[in-house]
Amino acid sequence: MSSAGLAVVRHAHHPDMARVSALSAAIALNLVALVFALRPLAPQIAEVLTSPKTTTITMIEPPPVQPPPPDILVKPLPKAVPVAPHVPIVQHEQPKSPPITAPPTIEPSPNSRPVTPTPTAPPQTIAPGVVSLAYRSSPLHFPTQALRMHVQGTVLLRVLVDESGKPVDVVIEHSSGSAVLDKSAREQVLASWLFQPAVMAGHAVKAWASVPVSFVLNDM
Repeated sequence: MSSAGLAVVRHAHHPDMARVSALSAAIALNLVALVFALRPLAPQIAEVLTSPKTTTITMIEPPPVQPPPPDILVKPLPKAVPVAPHVPIVQHEQPKSPPITAPPTIEPSPNSRPVTPTPTAPPQTIAPGVVSLAYRSSPLHFPTQALRMHVQGTVLLRVLVDESGKPVDVVIEHSSGSAVLDKSAREQVLASWLFQPAVMAGHAVKAWASVPVSFVLNDM
């Protein structure tokens, strides 16, 4: 048989005892070193594990109780004393009697003249200026001549009215432009017109009045 075809029988590998011993020794040394390293800390660790935890409790004192406020006493207001009104004292003086004097004695002088009293002005019987009087009666007729001539216009008259209201004088103050109308107006007012007389101080007096007289064809 050839050498290639031979089965190779290998022996089982046994552990190296020297190496195992060396590893065990190294582990033992490490354990010893660890024990020596932990030895100084053992009391502290035990104290921490065995000492109880303490909790500090701080007591908070309540605030002091304030005393209640004192009661308010309401005192009644004093009553007002009525004051008597001050009355001024008026001293009445006794009226002094006027001194009695004797009336003067007037002796006539040889050169004296009799004193004539100043005549008082007679009461005014005519109103001053020109007044406006109310009509009591004012009939008016268109003159026939002016009607045929177809003449019209207004005459302004100044009329003196007496105490009874009757015209006593008529003056043409402004002409109408027609002598016929002017003459007819003057004659009719003086003949038949009546007025309310003027009054002064409660008495009827004479007065001049301004009186317009109009002649209009349409009104005739």
